[in-house]
Amino acid sequence: MRLFKKSSGKAGFPPGTLVHIGKERTEKVRITLIDYDEQHLEKKSDITVEACLPFKSKPTITWVNVSGIHGISIIEAFGKAFDIHPLVLEDVVHSGQRPKMEDMGEYLYIVLKMLTHNHSPNPFEAEQVSLILGDRFVISFQEREGDVFQSLRDRIHKEKGHIRKAGSDYLAYALMDAIVDNYFIILEDMGEKIEIIQESVLTQPDPSNLRMIQDTRHEMIFLRRSIWPLREALSGLQRTDSTLIGDAVGPYLGDVYDHTIQIIDTIETLRDTVSSTLDIYLSSLSNKMNEVMKVLTIIASIFIPLTFIAGIYGMNFKFMPELEWKWGYLAVWIAILVVVVLMLIGFKRKKWL
Repeated sequence: MRLFKKSSGKAGFPPGTLVHIGKERTEKVRITLIDYDEQHLEKKSDITVEACLPFKSKPTITWVNVSGIHGISIIEAFGKAFDIHPLVLEDVVHSGQRPKMEDMGEYLYIVLKMLTHNHSPNPFEAEQVSLILGDRFVISFQEREGDVFQSLRDRIHKEKGHIRKAGSDYLAYALMDAIVDNYFIILEDMGEKIEIIQESVLTQPDPSNLRMIQDTRHEMIFLRRSIWPLREALSGLQRTDSTLIGDAVGPYLGDVYDHTIQIIDTIETLRDTVSSTLDIYLSSLSNKMNEVMKVLTIIASIFIPLTFIAGIYGMNFKFMPELEWKWGYLAVWIAILVVVVLMLIGFKRKKWL
């Protein structure tokens, strides 16, 4: 899992130059549009930028979703059609942006990270989602097809909830809320994974546990970098005096902000848990080594007096009284067994066994 994206391909270009920075993609850029109000709903798929222009002046709410930011010509066309600043377009095609909010006067530019759980060697993938919130329209730019907005689309289609009666600011809130709610699912999976690692470390610590702990630490750093700046962006949305954010949406933004704080607290707790798991692993490994050393020490302690006895009677002196004694061999074995038994009893009383 890469924690940093290379940006060297942009070096040397003047500000506002559109260069796609991110995973190389070749699939077709797809544009979908949903236009609605309380009584009206219209949906268009695989359309062009020009097909979106008539909806710009309509009194209805328009959501334009662009799947694919690698189509530079399409992004430029959106910039001309909706009067989007070149520096904003530059950030749209640069997938390494941190979550933020910028008030551009006629519109608000919002960046978030949409996370997906793949259950693969790279379990988490962060996709940049850029939102352009204008007067009665929202444009969302994604890196690829596939998102967490299907439930929102269903609500729009089925006329459920407040969304069909609200404005574009509520639509932008709903998009952000869908992304933030998905973070809870990601963190639940992370919590379960960390619990499994902890149990494995306690029962059978081995080098594979250390690898899992290190991978999990990297994943937690990745999650923290993707989510932590969102708190500042949402706080900026709450404080902005832009007319694009109505008073009625303020409480909803506050709710998303509270969820974000809760998620950040959970991330910090999981990070501490991973760090403590590493300490548990090292302690378990040390205890395991101590147990091995204790067994070896007990064996060595038992054989020290036996070696002493064997060493005495292994000397080649001519005049040793026991050498001519009939029961000498048996007496040596009895002495050896008595020493072993006495030492084992002593170890048992000291609770070394």
